[in-house]
Amino acid sequence: MEKKPLLKKYIICFIIASLLTVGVFAIKGFFTDSIAVNIQILSDGFTVSGLMFLFFAGMMFVSGEGALIGVTFVFRNVVLWFVPGGRFRQETYRDYRERKLSEAKKSSDHCVSLTGLLFFAIGVVFTVIWYTNFYNIV
Repeated sequence: MEKKPLLKKYIICFIIASLLTVGVFAIKGFFTDSIAVNIQILSDGFTVSGLMFLFFAGMMFVSGEGALIGVTFVFRNVVLWFVPGGRFRQETYRDYRERKLSEAKKSSDHCVSLTGLLFFAIGVVFTVIWYTNFYNIV
């Protein structure tokens, strides 16, 4: 029963990464030049979407570990400073951090990072193909 939602997450991540890759293809003008340039475009498309997913997975990990709690605490207090009576509702950073860490839910699925690794690896393969076959020609 638990595999269907996980499979759905992987499919959604794959579709989004594929759309990013096709977007890079469209921006670069795929199928308009020689095969060497098309392989460079394939490399760029897969590498960009893979890196974006890996960076997003890194930010999700950092956020899940509580590294951004201090930033949200400061912004929350700045907003409360301008709300009438908001200064009286402030809690200490220690209490805020404990509350946020207890509310945080840890995710055990790694669909974003694995999709990013897959697309990045495909981009590296196309880079190696271009380098070994077309580097001296272009």
